[in-house]
Amino acid sequence: MSLHIYDTSTRAIREFVPVEAGRASIYLCGATVQAPPHIGHIRSGVNFDVLRRWLTRSGYDVTFCRNVTDIDDKIIRVSAEEGVPWFVVAERNQRAFTWAYDTLGCLPPTVEPRATGHVPEMITLMERLIERGHAYASGGDVYFDVRSYADRYGSLSNQKLENMRGAGDTDDESCKRDSRDFALWKGEKPGEPTWPTPWGPGRPGWHLECSAMATKYLGPTFDIHGGGIDLIFPHHENEIAQSQAAGDGFARNWMHNGMLKIGAEKMSKSLGNSLLIPEMVQKVRPVELRYYLAGPHYRSSIEYSEEALQEAAAAYQRIEGFVTRAAEVIHDVDADAPLPQAFADALDDDLGTPQALAVVHEVVREGNVALSRGDKEAVARLLAETQNMLDVLGLDPRSPQWRGAGSDLTPVVDALVAVALEQRKAARERKDYAAADAIRNQLAAAGITVEDTPHGARWELSH
Repeated sequence: MSLHIYDTSTRAIREFVPVEAGRASIYLCGATVQAPPHIGHIRSGVNFDVLRRWLTRSGYDVTFCRNVTDIDDKIIRVSAEEGVPWFVVAERNQRAFTWAYDTLGCLPPTVEPRATGHVPEMITLMERLIERGHAYASGGDVYFDVRSYADRYGSLSNQKLENMRGAGDTDDESCKRDSRDFALWKGEKPGEPTWPTPWGPGRPGWHLECSAMATKYLGPTFDIHGGGIDLIFPHHENEIAQSQAAGDGFARNWMHNGMLKIGAEKMSKSLGNSLLIPEMVQKVRPVELRYYLAGPHYRSSIEYSEEALQEAAAAYQRIEGFVTRAAEVIHDVDADAPLPQAFADALDDDLGTPQALAVVHEVVREGNVALSRGDKEAVARLLAETQNMLDVLGLDPRSPQWRGAGSDLTPVVDALVAVALEQRKAARERKDYAAADAIRNQLAAAGITVEDTPHGARWELSH
């Protein structure tokens, strides 16, 4: 079976056939950096990180572009409220997003373009649209003429033009030919940053940015455009219109992840229910939070609850427990071991992570049985399968990401704990159980759990 994904534009599951054989190109709408991220923002990053990993595992050379919108009405508003330059707001929050993506194990994008660095490409795109009769300059602004594209506008969101309201992106509707026309470029306003263009100084419109950046790095036609379901209209609808009206094929497939909700309301800062990433990783470990976000199907909504979060953490710890115990018996894991067919089939079926994780847990159950029987051959096979599946999902507890690469104190702690365990072993051999228990309790107080196994005592940091 080959990869099949749900394409929003055709509202159907379609086989993934790349523009160029052996290569896959993905554009993901990234952060608008007016505030730090909550888990609703980062869910998208985790979902598309799994897609990228699976495409790579399937043999594709993946180019993954995730943009940053670093100029926007909201950023300008926060800048005014705080009395700091707009770029201070943008830089601060982009760093917060980068930290959050890194903390949850998302691979760095191949390229991460900022909107403000691509004004020349935006100007070129506007010139092409004006030449083709699909855009016009008015009062320092530049607008897309929706009626010039009326026969196709609304196809992604399955709407008809006559049923749509105005774009609502300017206070001066008199500049527009039609209230539904949307701004490609916004003319200069007092106190706002500007860039020069043939139509006067101003700043980019939100929709224009993504079309210019996507086609610059992925070409006029590319494989997958992703983002949250809330972006289908107007953002992605407008991207399609302006890109195809300019003559680009643009995205072949559109993938949209569901929202994360609290009490059936969409996650948003305006509701005051944001769960910021630094707060979340105090509730559970980052890898457990990733498991929680990656576990549901990417197109489903997630109803957040503390109970569900803790259940996800416990489920991950069961997987982690097997990997840790098995690794004490099997030291060399076959990284090239084939994945279980059921796991591959699940991910090939529109990235079915719930079914894929069900396979992981089934293999873990078999592995625990093999461990109890002392069947090292079976343990070796099942450990390799488990770790290879977890690697695809970005959840392997033995990967450098989750073992603290770059600041790993494991060797130091290993050496110190080894001394304590030798002292404890000696106390047990002389049947001084009070001393042995005291050593164990001292380690527990330091956050180190000791477990006696048939292969000797092992330790791990307490969760």
